[in-house]
Amino acid sequence: MAEWTEEITHAAGTDLAIIKGGTGKPLLVLHEELGHPGWLTWHSALAKEHTLLIPIQPGLGKSPKLDWIRNIHELAMFYSWVLRDMNLAPIDVIGFSSGGWIAAEMAATNSKQLHKMVLVAPAGIKPPEGEIMDLFSVTARTSLNASVYDAEASPEFAKLYGGERTPEQFEAFEDARTENARLTWEPIMHNPALPYFLAGVSGLPTQIFWGREDAIVPVSAAEAYRKALRNTDVKVTIFDHCGHRPEIEKSAEFIKLVRDFLA
Repeated sequence: MAEWTEEITHAAGTDLAIIKGGTGKPLLVLHEELGHPGWLTWHSALAKEHTLLIPIQPGLGKSPKLDWIRNIHELAMFYSWVLRDMNLAPIDVIGFSSGGWIAAEMAATNSKQLHKMVLVAPAGIKPPEGEIMDLFSVTARTSLNASVYDAEASPEFAKLYGGERTPEQFEAFEDARTENARLTWEPIMHNPALPYFLAGVSGLPTQIFWGREDAIVPVSAAEAYRKALRNTDVKVTIFDHCGHRPEIEKSAEFIKLVRDFLA
């Protein structure tokens, strides 16, 4: 039997595609800027204790584009509306890259809608050292190759992104890149106001993961997030010999730590 299903749910005034899988306490999963990568090892592991809810960002996949959403802050407000319509708040959330940025914006807007927050190499805050990679000025293949420290040591990465892309994969990547360039182009992949708003967050346990060799969002942003979230309990875990995808590159350690944190 398939571990997951895709459903079209009417919420926040639109139809929204949502991947659902697992059983137990709901867990909101916010995917990265290239879209939902597929059902991975970590999904299967967490689905043993959680019902994973993975909304497909408007404008990607089967979710219609919403022109009135013009930036990540507004996308976060949209997801907050979805939570209200689906009666899901407060909920645990895990966000990856741009999805982590969305989760942080949701917390800054109303931290009471979230129970616990996991951020995996989130964009959103300008790193104090280094620069966020301009993902939209290079090909999808270039940004994908830069997202892992050692592709050969990450068999799941090769399974996902190795070999030639099908026309469908190419189209999906370009749709995602086009939509997220519209939302995050200037300034690239961050909101200068976000650190100030995060100072108002309290009572939201947060776990942050980063790869020390992250070439997409420099690891120095981890400390920037910790400082911004200074009024709540924050744990930061840095994986050595790891890039932008610890959920793939350090899968076993990542799964254990997320399980422990959400328990």
